Amino acid sequence: MSLRMWCGLLVGTLCLRLVLGWYLPVSPDEAYYWVWAHAPAAGYLDHPPMVALWIRAGCALFGDGGAGIRWIGTMASMFAIPFLAQAIRDFHAPFPEPSARGDDGGVIRGVALLQATLAMGVNAVVMTPDTPLLFFITVMLWAVGRLMATGHARWWLVCGAALGLAFDSKYTAVLPGAGIVAWLLLHGAGRAWLRRPAPWLGGIVALVAVSPVIWWNATHHWASLLRQGGRVGDWHAGRALGFLGELVGGQVGLATPGIFVMFIVGMMLVVRNARRVPAQGVLLWMMLVPMVVFAMHALGDRVQANWPVIVYPLLAVAAAQVTWAGWKPAVALGGVLCALVFVQAAFEPLPLSAHTDVMLRQVGGWPALAADVDGRAMPGDFVTACDYGTASELALYLPHRTVAGMEPRWTLFNLPHELRGQGLMLCNPRRVFDRRYFATVEAVGSLRRHGRIRDAETLDLYRVRMADPVPPDQPPGIAILSRAPMTGPQASPPQDMLQAAP
Repeated sequence: MSLRMWCGLLVGTLCLRLVLGWYLPVSPDEAYYWVWAHAPAAGYLDHPPMVALWIRAGCALFGDGGAGIRWIGTMASMFAIPFLAQAIRDFHAPFPEPSARGDDGGVIRGVALLQATLAMGVNAVVMTPDTPLLFFITVMLWAVGRLMATGHARWWLVCGAALGLAFDSKYTAVLPGAGIVAWLLLHGAGRAWLRRPAPWLGGIVALVAVSPVIWWNATHHWASLLRQGGRVGDWHAGRALGFLGELVGGQVGLATPGIFVMFIVGMMLVVRNARRVPAQGVLLWMMLVPMVVFAMHALGDRVQANWPVIVYPLLAVAAAQVTWAGWKPAVALGGVLCALVFVQAAFEPLPLSAHTDVMLRQVGGWPALAADVDGRAMPGDFVTACDYGTASELALYLPHRTVAGMEPRWTLFNLPHELRGQGLMLCNPRRVFDRRYFATVEAVGSLRRHGRIRDAETLDLYRVRMADPVPPDQPPGIAILSRAPMTGPQASPPQDMLQAAP
C-alpha cells in the first residue's frame, strides 16, 4: 500500500471517528467532565483540568453534546500523527540500515500500529483525560527526538512545556518525565547535558506549566494529589499474581494481540541498542520507568487497564523498527477489533448482557432515560442521583431543569451548593445514599436505561424532599449541576445559592 493510500485511510478514519463522536450518546465520565467544563478551575478532585478546557472549547463551537464534547479530542488524535512520524525518524536516524531507520516504511509502521490499538481508537472518539495526555506525550516525544537528532538545546524548552501540559492532563505524565531524569543521571550522554543550562531551563518551564494545578491542590488540602497517591494504601500482596495477570491481559486487549507482540519486540530492540545509541537510551528510560511503576503497583493492587496507555506512543516508536511482515495483519486485526467495538456500541448486533458489553453499560440509553425522568417530574421539581455519573448525564440531557449532584466529591466544585424543595432521585439498587439530607424519601418505582435492543441497567426512583436545614454535622456534598434557573416553588432561591462556592 502506497503512502498516499495510507494517508487516505487515515483521513477516512478521522471522518468515521467524527461521525461516531456525534452519534454515540455521551458516557457518564464524559458528562462528568462536561460538568467540569462549566465549573472552571485549575484542578479537580479526580484529575487536572485539561480535559475540561478541551470540552469547554469544543462545546463553544458545537454545543453541549457528543460532537462538542469530543471534537477537539478526535482532531488532536490526528494532529498528533505528524509529531509521531517525525519522532520515529529522529529516534531511528542513527541506524545505517534503511529497514531500521525512520524512513517512510518505519513511519507508516509506527503510526499504523498506534492508530490501530483499541486504546487509541476509543480515546480518539470518547473524551477522557487520556485523550489530551496522549497528544501532549506525543509532542514531548517529538521534542526529545528533535533534541537527539539535532543537539539543539532549545528543544529542552519545548520538551518541558509539553511535559507540563501532559501533567495538566493527567498526573501519570510525571512517569516518562522521571524517565528523562533517570537518563540524564545514568547515561553518559545525559550527564553531559546536566553541565549545560538547557535541561534545567526545561524543568523550570515544566514547573511553570504545572503551577496552576499545584496551586489548586495547595489551596484545597492537596485533595487531588492525595486521592491519586492514596491508591497505594489498599494493598493486597496475596493477590499479586491475579493483579499482574489483569495488567498483562488488559494491555493485550487494549493494544490488541498482534500489536502487543510488536510493541514487546520493539522494546527488546531498544534495550539492545540503548547503551550505544543515546536516542534509544532516553526512549528506553521513558518507557521503563512507567512500566516498572505499574508492575510494582500490581504487586498489591489493581492497575486500571487504561493507565499504561501513556507509554503507547513510545512503544509505537520502538516498534517502528520491527520489520516483520506480520505488522500489517496485526494492524488489520486491531482495526477490525476497533470497528467491532463501535459497531456494537452503535447497533448492538451481538446479544451481550450489560455486564459483558462495556459500551452498552457506558453509553446506552441515557437521552431516553433523562426524558423519562423529566416526564415523571412535576413543574419546579429538581432531579438528582446518588452517583456522579448519572447526575452528570441528567444535567447534560435536562438543561431546562434543576439537576443536583449529591456526593462528597461535589464539595470542591465551583458550583452553587444549596438545594431546597422537592424532586426525584435516581439510584442504582446496588448503591446506598445518605437519607439524612432529606426530610422525606418515598419509593415511587423504577426506570430502565435501555439501549437500542437490551437493557443497560435498572434504577430505583424516589420522590424526596430536602431537609431544611440540612443537618449541620453533614458535609455539603451537594452541587447544582444544571445551568437552568429554578422555577415554580423554587423560583426565588436565596442569593447565596446563585453564587459559586469560594
